[in-house]
Amino acid sequence: MTIVPDDKNWTWVLEQSCPECGFTGADVAATAVAGLIREQAEIWPTLLLGAGVARRPRPDKWSPLEYGCHVRDVFRLYEYRLHLMLDEDDPLFPNWDQDATAIEQRYEESDPQTVAAELAAAASQLAASFDSVTGATWQRPGRRSDGVSFTIDSFARYLIHDPIHHVHDVRRGA
Repeated sequence: MTIVPDDKNWTWVLEQSCPECGFTGADVAATAVAGLIREQAEIWPTLLLGAGVARRPRPDKWSPLEYGCHVRDVFRLYEYRLHLMLDEDDPLFPNWDQDATAIEQRYEESDPQTVAAELAAAASQLAASFDSVTGATWQRPGRRSDGVSFTIDSFARYLIHDPIHHVHDVRRGA
């Protein structure tokens, strides 16, 4: 479920508008990301508790339930990675295969109410962690397993595209 034109050149989401959801990372201050995480978390219960939440609109697109599980896990993953960046010098993040996780965790069989609660809890924790970042700490670096480098600032703005984009995906039925 790729959402970026070229994930190796990840900076596009920080520099230009996403052609699908319209998000532009340049328009977002990293210090606003905690509030945006909370806003996104408030949207998901409605998306997860409707009829047909486990039905895929097309075989190659996730259902709202699967997207909700993914967003929950993105919040959890970014919480872990943020703390690596806060606690270590230029950490290398372990690889995460989102599609393998969806299969292994059986996203399609998840309970929507449980997912909604877990997503809210993960979002709350991640937002609180971003609230604690101040000053020069925003410039602490970290790297993905593919070598892509972030600062906490760019990491925050890159992250927030994911839940915003997936709300867009679910609302348009794609």
